[in-house]
This record gives sequence, structure tokens and C-alpha cells, in this order.
Amino acid sequence: MGGDGNSAYGHRAFTRSRSHFGDRITADGRDGWSVEAGRYRLVVSRACPWASRAVISRRLLGLEDALSLAVADPVQDDRSWRFTLDPDGRDPVLGIRFLSEAYDRRETGYPGGVSVPAIVDVPSGRLVTNDYQRITLDLATEWTALHRPGAPDLYPAARRAEIDEVMAEVYEDVNNGVYRAGFATRQREYEEACAAVFRRLEVIGERLAEQRYLVGDTLTEADIRLFTTLVRFDAVYHGHFKCNRWKLAEHPVLWAYARDLFQTPGFGDTVDFDHIKRHYYQVHTGINPTGIVPLGPDLGGWLTEHHRAELGGRPFGDGTPPGPVPPGERVAPRGRPA
Repeated sequence: MGGDGNSAYGHRAFTRSRSHFGDRITADGRDGWSVEAGRYRLVVSRACPWASRAVISRRLLGLEDALSLAVADPVQDDRSWRFTLDPDGRDPVLGIRFLSEAYDRRETGYPGGVSVPAIVDVPSGRLVTNDYQRITLDLATEWTALHRPGAPDLYPAARRAEIDEVMAEVYEDVNNGVYRAGFATRQREYEEACAAVFRRLEVIGERLAEQRYLVGDTLTEADIRLFTTLVRFDAVYHGHFKCNRWKLAEHPVLWAYARDLFQTPGFGDTVDFDHIKRHYYQVHTGINPTGIVPLGPDLGGWLTEHHRAELGGRPFGDGTPPGPVPPGERVAPRGRPA
């Protein structure tokens, strides 16, 4: 996980290691990897917020036919992410049982964790990149020749400085902050991290009380990165990670904003609450040693009216929404609001 497989925790404060394989897939191939339809496979877990960014971006940009998708089992074993959701427990395109096999083909004996999202070169079976911070930005800016007609500009040049500033604050206090709270092993560490999460959420709430989206009047990368934490908040971060000063559903602005995004094509239709809950509650045995997965919360609220359109804004700018989810990529009913 960009969350677990890319992190270290224990008796010291939680830290997140940098992505070891930072090659970029670009239009000009300057890192040795050029954008080509059908050449690469995006490996994700629907449980992981960092991987979910890539799933959402890929769908919004219409890259489904150009960049195939592999979904790992949300529950890892001692070899990390595995393809047990596929027939015979083997990815049908890469022919491997574990994502670690693609890592091994890139660097034998790599000592770091096996994290998602990861992009694998199909012809060689080698990992190309696990740089979760860069993958989505490159999908938006380097893969433009393969975008669908009407794809939104998720990282507009004129807004990048503001987007980067907002994303840096969201990353430090919210995206990563919930992990620092959840994996804290000392009371002070936990309290500082948890307080920072809610301070930042209050600031973001004030910003979103006046505008529909985080930056400008259209969806951007900043919204994707905040959404993937918010959509997991009540299901896992509130209880499992002890970020429980209040629930997302108790904050009128953030709850409405999150529902607005969830109901936007490309966001909620990629979310699998079953995978999310099973991963966090069954894998993090240091936090939840029984492995019991809670029944709640009720998911029905995600489909209720949000009234955010009254603030204006154009979700896709001059573009259009993505089409239906490809049949093979639909989330199973047990992972969706009824």
C-alpha cells in the first residue's frame, strides 16, 4: 500500500518512506519509458487511498483501454499484495501471483516494501514505478494523447502553484496525518497527529463553505487526493485509527463535499467499502488483533442530496463526464451503498 507497504512504524513516530522506483512514463520517453497504449498495467488495491487516486484519475481521463487495471486482494499475506481475486490466483495479463514478482524482475533482493499503486511494463514484467505522488500527475499531463475526448484537465498549468500548495497541506495533515495518528505508539504522538488532522479539516471546511471545489471552479488533482481520505474516514479512520473527534457525517460542509464527489462519475463508482474495511481491520493486527470487521457505518448516506451544485462550479470544465464503468471493473454490490 502506498499507505502500509510504503511506510515504517513501531516504537518510533510513524514515517513514510519515499517511493524507491521513481521512473516516469512520459510522452518523450526521457526516462526510458514512453507512453504507449497497451504497454503498461496499473496494479492497485481498492483498499488503498494512494492507489485509489490512480484509479479515479485513470477513469476520469478515459484511459481504461490504454492502461489496463489489476486489482489485488485487499488482504495481504507475508508476501504482500497478491492476485487471489483472479482465476487460479494469478494476474491474467502479467501471469504472476504476487506483485513482488514484478519488483524482483526490476531489482533482485529489493529490501523495501511492496506498495501500490504500481505500474508494470507488460512485455518485460518489470516494475516501472511505484511513485504514488507522481503517477497521477503524469497520467494528467504526459498521457494526454491517449485521453478520451472531453477529458478534464486535472492539473491545469495556470493553477498548479495553488494546487501544489493545497495538496502539500492536505498530504501532511490529512492524507498522512490519519496514519500518524493510527500507528502512534505514544500518547503524545497520537494526540499531536490527531489534533493536526482536525485542525486541517476545519480549515478545509472553511474553504469549501464558499466554493464547490478546492482550487478554481472545476475538479482537480487536489480534490482527488482529499476525497480518497474523506471517503475512508468514517469507515476506518474514525474508529480504527482513533481519529474520532467527530465523524465526517457530522461536519455539514465536508460531508456535503464528499457526497458531491462520491456521486460524480469517476469517484464513487471506483470505491469498494468492503475492500477498504477488510484491509484495514484484518491486516493491521497490531491495532486490531482480533481481525473483526465492524458492520457499520451505514453507507446509505453517500447517495443523499448534497446541494453543492448551488455553489456553481463546472465539475469537468469544458469537458464531459466519463462513460459507464467497464463491466470487468465494476465494484461488487457488497462494496457499494445499497
